[in-house]
Amino acid sequence: MDDRSTLMFDGTEKTGQRTPKEILEEVYNALDEKGYNAIDQIVGYILSGDPSYITSHNNARNVIRQIDRDDLAEVLVRSYLDK
Repeated sequence: MDDRSTLMFDGTEKTGQRTPKEILEEVYNALDEKGYNAIDQIVGYILSGDPSYITSHNNARNVIRQIDRDDLAEVLVRSYLDK
């Protein structure tokens, strides 16, 4: 039997990277600047994975791809539930 401890990965810890909140705010602002309903567009992206929901304005399409959609959904649910 192996005596080494199991290492735990904490996906919320970011080292030198933007937080999910910062990424969402940047993408939201880019969508809003272009006149889109930013909330609807972000939800569409999260549900479908289709990057065409996100404008390429201000590099927002590439920015949102910096975070996995599952991780993004987890952050949103935790935030909503204050957990």
